[in-house]
Formats: sequence, C-alpha cells, structure tokens
Amino acid sequence: MTTHGDPAIGTGSPAVAARTGTGDAGEDPSGPSGDGLPAALTALRAAIGAARFPLALPSAEAARQIGASLTAQLDDYLLPRLARLDAPLLVVVGGSTGAGKSTLVNSLVQARVSAAGVLRPTTRSPVLVCNPADSGWFRQGELLPGLTRTNEPSEDPGTLQLVTAPALPAGLAFLDAPDIDSVVDANRALAGQLLAAADLWLFVTTAARYADAVPWELLHTARARGVVIAMVLDRVPAEATDEVAAHLAEMLAEQGLGAAPLFVLPETWVDGQGLLPDKVTDPLGSWFSRLAADAGARAAVVRQTLDGALAALVPAVAGLADAADEQGAAADALDDRVVAAYQGAERVVEQGLRDGRLLRGEVLARWQDFVGTGEFFRTLEARIGRLRDRLLAAVTGRPAPATELRDAIESQLVTLLRGVAAEAAENAYTGWRAHPAGAALLEPPLAHPGTDFPDRAERLVRDWQRGVLELVRSEGADRRFVARTAAYAVNATGLAVMIAVFASTAFIPTGLEVATGAGTTVAGQAVLQAIFGDQAVRTLAAKARGDLLARVRELLDAEATRFLSRTATARPAADAGEALRTAAERVEQARHRSGLVAAGAAALPPALAPEGGAR
Repeated sequence: MTTHGDPAIGTGSPAVAARTGTGDAGEDPSGPSGDGLPAALTALRAAIGAARFPLALPSAEAARQIGASLTAQLDDYLLPRLARLDAPLLVVVGGSTGAGKSTLVNSLVQARVSAAGVLRPTTRSPVLVCNPADSGWFRQGELLPGLTRTNEPSEDPGTLQLVTAPALPAGLAFLDAPDIDSVVDANRALAGQLLAAADLWLFVTTAARYADAVPWELLHTARARGVVIAMVLDRVPAEATDEVAAHLAEMLAEQGLGAAPLFVLPETWVDGQGLLPDKVTDPLGSWFSRLAADAGARAAVVRQTLDGALAALVPAVAGLADAADEQGAAADALDDRVVAAYQGAERVVEQGLRDGRLLRGEVLARWQDFVGTGEFFRTLEARIGRLRDRLLAAVTGRPAPATELRDAIESQLVTLLRGVAAEAAENAYTGWRAHPAGAALLEPPLAHPGTDFPDRAERLVRDWQRGVLELVRSEGADRRFVARTAAYAVNATGLAVMIAVFASTAFIPTGLEVATGAGTTVAGQAVLQAIFGDQAVRTLAAKARGDLLARVRELLDAEATRFLSRTATARPAADAGEALRTAAERVEQARHRSGLVAAGAAALPPALAPEGGAR
C-alpha cells in the first residue's frame, strides 16, 4: 500500500513535483519567490482583509460573508494545502440531518469514532479520523488552523476531535461534519467551512431527502469550485433502488455533476456497535482503499479540487471588488449631499450680502442714528466725539450710537448664520435619511446645528469686525486722517465699511436702500471717498466681504464635518476594489503557470471507477 509522501518534503521539492505532476520541470505551485501561488494568495488574503463594507448597502452583508468565507478558505485549505501537496487526502463527509453520516464513517473505519443516534443534531463538533501514521499532519493544525485540536468528544463547534483508526488506510482521512441543514446556525456555518477545506466531498443523502433544496445548493457550490465529489444514497428501500438511483443520477447529470461516483446503500440494520454490515459498505470502502493506495490518483484529486478552488476565487473576488466600489460610490454620494447642503448655505449668505437684505431693519435704523445725528462726521473730525459719547452714555444710560450699530451688525449676521446652518443641517439630514447607507449613520442631533454653533457664530462676527478695523488701519496707514483722529476715527470708518459690505453695489445704495436710508448711506460714502478715494472704498468693501465669506465658509465647513467625519470613518480605501482585482488576477496568472491540472484531465482515473453497489 502506498502512503502519502515524506512529511519533510515541501511543494518546492522536485520529488514532490514529479510525484504529483504539478507543472513542468522546474516549475511548481510555489513558483519563484514573490511570483508563485503562495505569494499571490497571501497578497490576495491581505487585500480581502483590507476591504471593508461598513456602509449599510444591499451588497454589504453578502460581501462581508463572502470575504470571511474566502479568508477562511485561504487559511483553512488553500495555503496549507499548497504548502503540502503530498499531505493526506481529506474527505469531508457532509449531508443533511439524519442522513447517516456518522454511522457511515464509523462503518468505513470499523470503529465507533463519531457519535450517532436519533437526537438531532448528533454531530455538534467535527470529528477527524485518520490512520495513526497521518495524525501528526492533522495535529499540527496547518489545515483548519482556527479549530482547537482535542482527543476527546466535545460540544464546542470550535474544536476538532482527532481520532486514529488503524483500519483506515494511510494517506486518507475522514472528517465527519455537522449537518448542512442543522437547526443550529453555528453548525451550518461550520459545515460550510469544513466542506470548503475538503479535497474530496463525500456527500450523503437519503432516498427520502435527495431532492431537498439545501443539499443541492451545496452541490452547486461544489460544482462551481470544481471540487471532486462522491455521492452516497443511503437508506434506499430495496423495491425503490433502481428508480431512486436512476432519478438521482439524472439530476446529477442535469446539474453538471454526472461524473460524480454514486454509491447506493440499501436500507438495513446496524450491529451492536452501531456499524453497517460489511457487505453494504464494502463497495465504498474498497473504492477509498484503492484511492488511498494510489498516490497518483490522490494527487489528481488534490490538484483538481485545488485548481477548482483557485479558479473560483476570481469571480468571488470580482464580486467583492464591485461591492467595495459601491461602498466608495455611496460614501461619495453621501458626501455630495452634505457638500451641496452647506454650499447652498454659503450661497445664501453671499446673496444676503449682495441683495442688501442685511441693510434693513435694526442695522439700517442704527446706521441712520449714527450718520443722521452727525455722529459719524464728528468722530471723523476730532477726538472730542469720544468724550461726548462717554458723557452721553453716562447721562442717558444709552450706549453710544456706534456701539448700537456694531451690536446690530453682529446680531443681524449671527441671525443669518444660525438660519442657514439650521437649514443646511436639515437638508443634509434629510438627504442622508433618504439613502440606505446614510440612514444607518444618522443620529438625531445631526438634524440641527452643533450645540456650540451660536457661540462660534458670535465669535466669528466679532473676529470679523476686529479684522475690518485692522483693514482700515492698514489701508489708511499713509493717510493723515488716521494719525489725526486715531482709534476712534478708525472705529467709525470701520463701521461704515461694514455697512458697505451689506450693500450690493459696494456702498452705492439702490432701490429699497435709497427709499429707507434717506440719503444717509450716500453721505457716509461721500466722506469715505473723500478720505480714501472711490476705488479704495470699493477695495475696502470687497476685502471685508471676502474676509467675511471666508470665515463663514470655514464655520459651515466645520458644521459639515459632523456629517463628513462619519463617511470618512466608514469609507473604504479608494483603491480597495482595484487592489482586489489586481490580487485576484495575480492569483489567476500564477494558477495558470503552476499547471496544477492539465487540460482535460479527470479528477479520478478510470481505474478507480467504483465496483458493485455504485453507478
């Protein structure tokens, strides 16, 4: 009997390449450093691990599951199997609840190694049975590394019970998996994980259950992966054997699985140890014995399943890449809705400065007080105006007209800013709520400006007003009036410049401004022009307006960040989709170079066609 190869020999060994037929001379799946399958698969695993799908899109949950499944298959099967192509062949025994998987495994290895019974689910944690000579490979944990090895039966699905059976030929191992349709979610997930780590699936069904949907879903997965399959039709009544077997064979052929060997086990009794009669299991046992004894046949099975699993990576990763692109596109769409909302708020502020709406109401009244009483002119002419204001305030208790005007300007601007910020927050919130990914990111406070927004708005206006005064000082530094009238004249001039910012024509009133201003605006402008010149007045107003809009933009950008920071946290890397496609293409290229399966090669040589009791 031929056993599996020398455990010390890896895939890079010429001996292994010759024995398993992996590629041309001098070329094997390992390939040159950084160019072979292991390196390509490692890079693919990193790309899959880096891909994130946090936004609540229809494709996200499926992408997360596929990503986890691919990562598990890479860790559980592809990478360890590539590292040891000559390792024992792993046969995962899967099937529906009550199909008799555990009883079949026990009977094939001639020992009660896996619990069988009427209670469901029977197999809660997987049981791996191998020849004592092969136990070292499976105990190392390279295959299915996420499962803790144990020698004792366990109820923990995170453990893998290892059992040796001398009756089982070396080079072959059976893994009894939980039911694929178990009522326990963890059992179903584990069954899928184990089947993905199989070199060969031994799929067990019954005469009563062979047409069920769940088994066929798994068989479709097997076909897509190119995995080698053997079918067992168990518990078949004698009178229905031909009819049921023929129907199942027909269904397999229709689904592209006609090459799968089909073993039919009649309905029978079990002995006192819970084992099936030898005459029932002999055809299947003999088939596996010949497979274990033929290193070339085992290698053919491994190569076909491995190649099929590698080929299936490309479309699966392409789906992940598309989902990653959707995540980026959704994040962009959410950002666009926020940017549009706050850019709209900026435009409202800018329009408010252009159409003169801010030069009305309280601001206009205070400006008329300031200019109409001659206060403006007196403060520009002499410092005595400052003393007059102090005396007036002390006697009447009323703030000076300049103070009232400055406060009115501040109040008007803050009111405008609070209004546009509230509208922008509501628009952004509504835009996100209408998007599935945005709705999941929302919290009620986002529907309104930040709690500290009023304070920041007031601070912005005060800082802008101080900036206007500095602008007046710098622009009038070479003019004698500044030296003559000092700070008080600068304050008065600064207020006039602020009013100019509120006029659409750089302080030349039109329309309603003329009707309500009674010429006071023009009077103020005339004085400013006398001091600075016509163009200088326009320049002062333009600079002050630009400064105000820049501060408003910064304020609103900070508000928009309350939304944008959420998409920034959730946003996948910009090149995540492309990185996945590139990594998958690299694997595909390495797969073709490896020559794992020659064109038209069969997984099972004809010499291993089953005898008696099989199709």
